[in-house]
Amino acid sequence: MSTEDKRIRELAHQIWESEGKPHGEDARHWAMARKLAEAEALTPSKPKAPTKPKAAPKPKPAPAKPAAEKKPKAPRKPAS
Repeated sequence: MSTEDKRIRELAHQIWESEGKPHGEDARHWAMARKLAEAEALTPSKPKAPTKPKAAPKPKPAPAKPAAEKKPKAPRKPAS
């Protein structure tokens, strides 16, 4: 069995499981898996970058709150 056939079998099995393992859908699952495998083969593979240990993410600063607008003071009543 070729590596392509193995990949199609793996994909068909994943599809079958994801659909709740229905009976009688093997031809449809196989066709879907074949299309997925063909798409994978046509997709250029990206070279993997060297894995660096990830540092803990820096905490994000809290968003600045806009200053509350102060109401102007009411004019004072003249003393009588």
